[in-house]
Amino acid sequence: MRNSYIALVTLATLAVTASLPAGCSSSSSAPAPGADDPSTTNPAPPSAGGGSGTAGAERAADAWLALVDGGRYPESWDTAAAFFRGALPRDQWSTQVGAVRGPLGAMRSRRQRSATAATTLPGAPDGSYVVIQYDSSFANKASAIETVTPMLDADGQWRVSGYYIR
Repeated sequence: MRNSYIALVTLATLAVTASLPAGCSSSSSAPAPGADDPSTTNPAPPSAGGGSGTAGAERAADAWLALVDGGRYPESWDTAAAFFRGALPRDQWSTQVGAVRGPLGAMRSRRQRSATAATTLPGAPDGSYVVIQYDSSFANKASAIETVTPMLDADGQWRVSGYYIR
């Protein structure tokens, strides 16, 4: 198995770790207990795509993660944000995510740690993003942190634009 630091991203600039990098413009929902980011409690941006605050982004992330957890990697690419699909060809995504997730084994548990709204991320176009972190456990890796970054796509729907595991 690979070392404990495993990264899989559509673009390196979307590989956000425990908090947003310096220079990002954001507002934050209250972090879950134990979150690394004790930042602000500013209200989240107005909802779009069927959710209030960060709820629509969180639902999109959960649905997308279910595809990845089920090994349905091509379908996860199909349902990702246009930005994601433009950054990484479908076959390459399937190969890369399979190489990272396969050795981890089956998903055992996942608990949301935080959800932070942002309007800018380094190297990404300005827009509406939510950086969501999860404390996760897999059959072959007891403790991992997954970061999923949904963005509000041009059609007003939240879709995943980045994924990172460490």
